[in-house]
Amino acid sequence: MSAILLCCAMFFTASAGGRATAFTPSSTCVNDTIYFSIPAPAGIDSVKWYFGDPLSAEKDSSKKIYPYHIYTQTGTYTIRLVAWRNGKPDTTIQDIAIVSPVLYDLGPQDITLCEGNTMTLEAPVIPGATYLWQDNSTGSSILVDTASTYKVKINGCLLRDSVNVFYTPIPVIDLGPDLVLCTGEHIALDATAQNCTYQWNTGNTSPTQDVTTSGTYHVNVYPKGCAPITDEVTITFTGSPLPFTLGPDTLLCPGESITLAPKAPGATKWTWSTGATKPSVTIRSEGNVWALVEINHTCSVVDTVFVNYNRLKKLNLGNDTTLCKGNFLVLTADFGNGTYLWQDGSDQATYYVTQPGNYSVQAKIGRCEASDAIRVSYVDTLRANLGPDKLLCQEETLQLQPTGIGGAAFKWQDSTSVPVYNVTRPGIYAIVAHNACGKSVDSVQISYQDCACTMHFPTAFTPNGDGRNDYFRPIFRCPVYQYTLSIYNRWGERVFFTTDPKVGWTGKVYGQAIDAVTFVWIVDYREVNTNLVVHKTGTVTAIY
Repeated sequence: MSAILLCCAMFFTASAGGRATAFTPSSTCVNDTIYFSIPAPAGIDSVKWYFGDPLSAEKDSSKKIYPYHIYTQTGTYTIRLVAWRNGKPDTTIQDIAIVSPVLYDLGPQDITLCEGNTMTLEAPVIPGATYLWQDNSTGSSILVDTASTYKVKINGCLLRDSVNVFYTPIPVIDLGPDLVLCTGEHIALDATAQNCTYQWNTGNTSPTQDVTTSGTYHVNVYPKGCAPITDEVTITFTGSPLPFTLGPDTLLCPGESITLAPKAPGATKWTWSTGATKPSVTIRSEGNVWALVEINHTCSVVDTVFVNYNRLKKLNLGNDTTLCKGNFLVLTADFGNGTYLWQDGSDQATYYVTQPGNYSVQAKIGRCEASDAIRVSYVDTLRANLGPDKLLCQEETLQLQPTGIGGAAFKWQDSTSVPVYNVTRPGIYAIVAHNACGKSVDSVQISYQDCACTMHFPTAFTPNGDGRNDYFRPIFRCPVYQYTLSIYNRWGERVFFTTDPKVGWTGKVYGQAIDAVTFVWIVDYREVNTNLVVHKTGTVTAIY
C-alpha cells in the first residue's frame, strides 16, 4: 500500500531575554484533532497560540492552555506560542509537518498467545521515518510479550491499524485423586480454566462432567494459543447407599458466618474443600463448599452446599463532598428488591441531590439491614472575565475588576491579589482564579495611543451678550463625524441638542436666558483619523 510521507522537523526559538516554552502535539496527521500540551506549565499566567494555518480563519489562534487544531492540508506549519509569566511574554516558535497517514496492515485485529510466548509485529520499513509504539519504543518492529493494544505512530502520525494481543494463562487441570464412592453418590468433575475448550471421553464438551457410574474419566483441555492439556481420574462405586447431606444452600447477611457440622455415622475420614479434616467447618465467605467423608474405611460419600451472601452489602454513599453550582449528585442504595427510607421519607432506591444538606438512607432486604449518611456542600462555578480588549489615551488609567469569580482565591499576572488592578501602561493583563470547581483564566490586552484629537469643553461660560465667552462649544483640532451633543438641566430635561460641532449653545432655553446654574452635557463622536469612538460627559456652569 502506498501513502504520502513527510519528514518531521521541529525547532524552538525564544524571544529576546525570554525562555522557550516547550510544547508537543498529540498527532501530525492531516484531518486529525491535534491536541497541544505544555509539559511544564508552572508559572504561566496566560497564553496565545498561533497555528500558522491561514485556511482556518478565526480558528487559527487560541487562548487556551491546552488547545486543539485540525489541519486540513498536508505541509509544514509554523506554530507560535506566546506565554506570559508575571506580565512578561515569551515567544516560542516550532515547525510541525502535517502528513497523510501510512496505509499498512499489522495483521489480525485480535491475537491470542500462550502465557510466556512472544511474537514480533512489523511496521512498514520507510527510509528516514521515525517510529513510536505505545510503549515508547522507537524501532520499526516491536517484541510482543504482554497483553496490550499494539499501535504505532510513523512520523508522528498514528497508523490506522492496531492489534489487540491477549494471553491465555497456562491452566492447571487436576481432576483429583481416584475415588471409591458409596453406591448412589454422584460427583461433578471440574476442568474449568480460562479461555479453553473441552473434550471428555464421554463425548461431553462442557468444562464439567457429572459422574454416577464407575469408570475412568479423561478430559482434553485446549487453551487458546497453548498446547492441549490432559488429565484423568478413576471413580469406583461400591457398597450400600448411605444418607449424607450438608443441608440446603444458605443465604447470609454481610458479616455473618455459618458452621457446617453434618451427621455421618461411621465416618472414619473427613476432607473439606477448605482443607479442613475435622467433622465441622466455619464458613465466612461466599462460594461452594463440599465435604468428602469416608465411611468405615470402605467408601466415601460427598455433598456440596452453596453459601451465598445477601445483595445488601455494606452501604456506602461516599465521602462528604462539595459540588459545583448547577451540578447534581446521584446517591444509590440499589441492591435489588428491598425497602429504602431516605431522610425526607422518600422510598426510592436512588436519590438525586440538587442542593446542600445532610442525606441518609436505611436499606433492608429480607432480614438484612444497612445504613449510611453523607453531607453535600455547593460552591459557585468560576467564569473569570476581565472584559474586552481596550484602547486608551496616553496618561489614562484603567481600573480592571474581575467578574464571575465570587469569593474564589485569585492572582493577577504579577502574582498580586488586589481586588482592583490599576492599568497605566500597555500589555496583557490576566487573572487566574481557583476554587473547588477548578480553575478559570482570562486575559485582556490594553493598548495606548496618542489622543491629541480629543475634544475639550469649558467648565463655564458667560452668555451675557458681551461678545466674550458667550457660547458653550468644544475646542478640537481634528475632524470628527457622527457627532451629537446633548445638554440637560437639573430635572433631566434636555435643553439643547446639535449634531454640528461648530454650533454652540447660547445659554437660552425656549428663547429665554437661563439662570446662573450648572448643566450636564453628553457628547458622542468618532474621530476621522483614528476611527476611535468617543463618549464623554461633564458639567458646565452659566456665569453672569
